[in-house]
Amino acid sequence: MAVDKSATKQLGRNRRAFYDYAVDETLECGVVLTGTEVKSIRANKFSFSDAYGRIRNNELWLIGLHISEYSHGNLFNHEPLRERKLLAHRREIAKLRRKVDERGFTLIPLTIYLKGGRIKIELGVCRGKKNYDKREGIKERDQRREVDREIRIRS
Repeated sequence: MAVDKSATKQLGRNRRAFYDYAVDETLECGVVLTGTEVKSIRANKFSFSDAYGRIRNNELWLIGLHISEYSHGNLFNHEPLRERKLLAHRREIAKLRRKVDERGFTLIPLTIYLKGGRIKIELGVCRGKKNYDKREGIKERDQRREVDREIRIRS
C-alpha cells in the first residue's frame, strides 16, 4: 500500500498573522522537533501567539512558538518555548535575508501542517499593516458577506 506524499493535513493556521500583516511571499520549511513536541503538535497543543522567524548564522530559527508539554511525557518532556531550527535550502535563506533586511519585513509562521507524515511550517515574508489597511479589509469582507447573503435570499 503506497502512501500519498503530497497529501497534507492542516493542523493550525495563524489567523492573527493574516489580520496584522500583509503576506508578500511564503516558504515551506521543515522543523527540527523532539518526539514529545511532535505528539503535542499532532494533538493541536500549540499556539502561534508571538511566534516569528529569525535568521542567525545563516540558519533559520523559529522563536516564540509555544508547544505545550506532552501530557503522557515523562522527565524527557520538552521545554514549551524553546527556539526551533527551521530547515530550508541555503539559497532560500539568503533570499529571505535580503527581503528581511529591507525595512518593514518580518518572518511570521502562517500555518502548521502534516505533509507526507512530516510536520511542516509555512513561513511568510510579511509587512505590518496600518490600521486603515485593517479597516479596509474588514469593510471588503463585510461587503462580500452582504452580497452572498443577498444571493442566498434571492435564490
